[in-house]
Parts: sequence; structure tokens; C-alpha cells
Amino acid sequence: MKNIIKILAVTGLLSLSSCEGFLDVEPTNSGDSTTAIKTPDDAKIIMSGVMRRLTSSSYYGRDFIMYGDAKGGDMTIYSAGRGNDALYTFNHNPNANAYSGFWTSAYNTLMQINNLLESIDKIKAEGSTENFDNYKGQALTTRALIYFDLVRLYGKPYNLDKSALGVPNITSTLPANAQPNRDKVEDNYNQILADLKAAETLLPKTKTNGFLNYYGNKAIQARVNLFMERYADALAAAEDVINNGGYTLYTPANWVESWTKQFGSESIFELGMFPNEGDLGTASLGFYLRRRAHGASTALGWFGASDYFLNRLGQDPTDVRWGVMAADEISTNANPRLGSLYKYSGNTTLAGDGKSTATAVNIKVIRSSEMYLIAAEAALQTGNAEKAATYLNAIRRRAPGLEAATAATVSMDMILDERSKELFGEGHRFFDMIRLNKTITFNDEIIGTIINLRPKSIDRTYFKTILPISIGEINANPGMATQQNPGY
Repeated sequence: MKNIIKILAVTGLLSLSSCEGFLDVEPTNSGDSTTAIKTPDDAKIIMSGVMRRLTSSSYYGRDFIMYGDAKGGDMTIYSAGRGNDALYTFNHNPNANAYSGFWTSAYNTLMQINNLLESIDKIKAEGSTENFDNYKGQALTTRALIYFDLVRLYGKPYNLDKSALGVPNITSTLPANAQPNRDKVEDNYNQILADLKAAETLLPKTKTNGFLNYYGNKAIQARVNLFMERYADALAAAEDVINNGGYTLYTPANWVESWTKQFGSESIFELGMFPNEGDLGTASLGFYLRRRAHGASTALGWFGASDYFLNRLGQDPTDVRWGVMAADEISTNANPRLGSLYKYSGNTTLAGDGKSTATAVNIKVIRSSEMYLIAAEAALQTGNAEKAATYLNAIRRRAPGLEAATAATVSMDMILDERSKELFGEGHRFFDMIRLNKTITFNDEIIGTIINLRPKSIDRTYFKTILPISIGEINANPGMATQQNPGY
């Protein structure tokens, strides 16, 4: 198993592979940080490889998104033992089910980013007049996104204990004997904001499919500031995207169909997935969420909607978001249950999003609908209930049977419910519940057995709401033995 020391000590760039069409660059298999990066086209190839790494099954390709939904109470499992149960049962310890792939995948990618940034700085110092701003901005923004994900996985919530341990802040390549310690949660967030602010003026405002631009950066700033409860900053960043980004919300009539399209009008940051070029196939997110045996006997129906989520969506039977839900394996004619999610299969007939396989469906990391929901929450928290209701209603109209929110009726619970319905299957629910200090209750009754590995209901005081540092990492860096997360 690779560990952080091996990852960060490497001074050459790891092998990179390109995606024809998605990357729009000539393929490359390897490079050296001191010689390969000479032109902006070289930097583009490296960033293409970085984007590919984000689509790993250990990251946005599956597990990170599943982490946010399986742990957040909006999903359940239909049977134990099908795979990835630990995400639902919280069966984590340093020796097993530590999900160390998050750590390894993230720090592998950070190594490439740090190499790229150092190479750009070196070339510029040597007198190059070529413009690397876009790729430097992309690298800094991606580094911020990765650290934001890492600190939420391994550190306590910022608004609970920002002095608690987060993850090592690594912003440069390290020597082979380096053994970095964990930094504080506050230090992680400060680095995240510093990277985002340094990057925003470097990035173009035009949209480039599959990559981050200025508005992708601002959208991440909106997320980060929301988690830090810097609501005025969150609102300003979200409104910049909404008012100036050129992203258009899908109408209720075309919301369902949008999942069969690539890089649509709401897509701020979308990762390309392509047949035979990183397509995860039967390990893909869409395959894990579809009904058991749908399209293939190897589809096991790993995760589905909980009763709690279905009751929430059922507040309006005409909600257009029912259109990406289909009958699950426990549905019957007498008791129909639309518990299977098909966002990442394109639609309920496995149409995909325009490619030759229904498993190579792009991952929509940031959509503009999220910006409206962030703006609604941040406006409410800063005392502007009228603005909060306006932003919430822009999304709430996808449920035409519900009354519009007003300045008198809009509430955090209403906004949180709308986040659940709109962002279901996109990896947000757990992190929302934890940052807002909500109790998460799990729909264990569907399994027909008691889950003994965690309580039926948890809140953020439960120690397993953050992951352990894996034993492999501790063995490679013994200093981390004294920095293990409490309870493990």
C-alpha cells in the first residue's frame, strides 16, 4: 500500500493517461517534473491527468459520493454483505474498512499538483514569457477542493472544533525521509482559502468542459465559506456565479432529461467519464445505485433511498425529481417503492449521457442549483429572509405541488429538505447534517436486522463520523500514531 511518504517524496511525475475528446491533447504516459513542463500545452496534459485521477472509484468516481449519501440517512442498504456496507454501518477501524483509498488517491493527486506548481514557478523564474496562469489557477483550485474533501473526512467540523487535528498541509514536494504531521482543521481551511483566492484572478471566466474555471473556483469558495459559517462571503461567492456565470437552471420540464446530457447549462464542474478510458463499468457509481439485476446480473442493488428520503420527496407526488427514481428490489405492485436512483445511468432505461455505455456517465461535481441553495441558506443566516425565499423558490419550483416559500415561512429546515431532494446521490447529505449539528437516523428496518456496529441515530459527537488514519499510514509515519482520531 502506498503511503503519504512514498507519495510526496517522488520528484518525477507519475504516469498520466489522457482521454481522447475529453482532454483534447496528445496522449502522454510519463514525464519528469524538471524537464517535461516547458509549455502551457505540457501543463494542460498534467492537469488532464489530475482530472482523470479525480474520477477514481476511491474518489469522485464512486466512494466519495457514496460516503456522503450512505452516511447521511438518505440512503440505506437492502441486504448486508453486498459490498461497501461499511459506509452505511460505520464499521471503520485503522486495520479494516479505513477507506484509506481516499487518503492515497488524494495525496497522489496533490503530489502531481505540487510538482506542476513548482515547475511553473521554476520556468517563470528562468525567464519564460509564456502564460501559465490558467493551469496554475486550475492546480491551486483543485488542491483547495481536495483539501476541503480531506479535512471533512478526517477532521472535526470547523464550527465544532477548528483546533482539532485535520490533515497534513503539503504544498510542496518533500524529501524521501519526510514524515509530516497533521495540521489543525483551522490551518487546513486557511490554506484552502489562500489557494482559492490566489487562483481566482488567474482563471478564465469562459467555460472549458471537464476543467475548473473562475466560476468553479467561486463555487468552491461558496461551499467552503458556508462550512466555516462565513455567510456573507458564501452569499457573495454564490451570487457571483448565479448572476455572472452564464449558467442556466433547468426548467421543471427538462430537469430529468438533463441527466442524459453532458456538460449541460447547470454544470459548473463536471468530470468526464468515457468508455474504455477510465469507465468504471460494474464498479461505477451508476451501477451501484441502480436496481438489483437491472441490465446485468452483477448489479447487486448496493444502495437505495431510505424511507425518510422517499417521504421527503413524497411531499409532492408531482415533483419532477421522481423522474430519476425507479422501482427497487423490495417494491411490489401492492406497495410500490421508487428507491433506486438513476442520475448516473442517464435515466431509468439506462440511456447513459450520450456515450456507448451507460456506466461511463459524467460526474457532476458542482451544479448551479447548489449555488442557489447556498445563497438561500447564507441569505437566511444573514437576516435576509426575502432573498432566501427567492433563491429557494428557484429550486423548489421543481415540486409544483408545494407552496412557494415566503419571507415569513422560509426556514433552515425547508432549505435543508430542498438540498436533500435536489442533491440526492451527489454526496452532500452527511456533510450537511454534520455541519448543521443535526441528528442522523438510519433506515435499518429495511434490512430486517439490527446494525450493531453503530447506533440507529447518531450526531457529530459520535467518533466514527470522521475516519481513522489507516494502520498502513501509521506504520509508514509512526509520528501519526499519537495523532490518531479519538476513539479508534
